[in-house]
Amino acid sequence: MRIAFLADIHGNATALEAVLHDISQQRVDKICVLGDISFRGPEPKRALDIVRSLNCDVIKGNADEWLTRGIKKGEVSDEALEIMQLERDWALQRLNEDDLEYLKNLPTELVLEDGLDSIVHAFHATPTSLFDVVLPDNTKEIEDTIMRRDDADLYVYAHIHQPFIRSMHGKNVVNTGSVGLPFDGHPLASYLLAEIEEGRHRLQINRVPYNREHVVEIYKQGGYPNIETMGRVVFYGVRP
Repeated sequence: MRIAFLADIHGNATALEAVLHDISQQRVDKICVLGDISFRGPEPKRALDIVRSLNCDVIKGNADEWLTRGIKKGEVSDEALEIMQLERDWALQRLNEDDLEYLKNLPTELVLEDGLDSIVHAFHATPTSLFDVVLPDNTKEIEDTIMRRDDADLYVYAHIHQPFIRSMHGKNVVNTGSVGLPFDGHPLASYLLAEIEEGRHRLQINRVPYNREHVVEIYKQGGYPNIETMGRVVFYGVRP
């Protein structure tokens, strides 16, 4: 079975369309979306509509949670909180009650095993949190937190916007990277293509070009409240 895992779209519908076009060339059997669909991008509604039209497995990310219940003090730096509240207000003006209800009711993890001879455990940040950050070089945290489900063979997560693949204890841990806002200095959209067959895992991080100039222009045309920072993230693939 060939499965495409994508996440951290963040309202970048242009990048999402490019990734889905690339996936259409890969003969995949299944698509899974691991959260953070709308918030902090120039087209929150269009990105969400595209995801919903896929009729695929979708789980919740921290940015989806922020849209539906707000950003709590301590979840981001005090310096970032004020501008992110403005960004949230901007996004909420472009979403309706049905959109927010959909995001609110998304599950927080995904277990794939039907039709597979392996078990895949997928989630946004960790199996127990939408917010915790587990980086690729933190071996102990990966073992204790990401690999919490002992019977899984493959663990897939998102959230950190840094794609990687690690093999540990005869299992694989993969981060999808980000479709809409990569933070690893490589601005191309990122997603995971996983081929699981007869106990074997063939794992590939695909990077997809898209029209970043167009996305920055959409931010500007929409009067986005944090255009300078978010435009830099999109164009250069750096942290905000």
